Amino acid sequence: MEQYFAEEAILSMTSHLIFIIITWRVLQSINFDAFFRKNKVFEARALLIIVTIALGTTVSNFFLDFIKWSNSLIYLF
Repeated sequence: MEQYFAEEAILSMTSHLIFIIITWRVLQSINFDAFFRKNKVFEARALLIIVTIALGTTVSNFFLDFIKWSNSLIYLF
C-alpha cells in the first residue's frame, strides 16, 4: 500500500513539472509587452510565473484525474 502512494506521488510531481514546463514554453511565445507598463519587468515576470504554475497545475490535474478515472473503469464490468 505504501508503494502505491509513493508511485502516485512521483507520478503527480513529474506530471506537474512537465506540464508547468510545457506551459512556460508556450507562454514564452506570446508577446505580453502591450499588457504591462514600462519598467515593470519584475512584476510582469512574477505574474507570468504565477499564471504558468496555475495553468500547468490545472492541466496536470485534469490528466491525472483522467488516468484515475480510466483505471476505475475496470470496476464497471
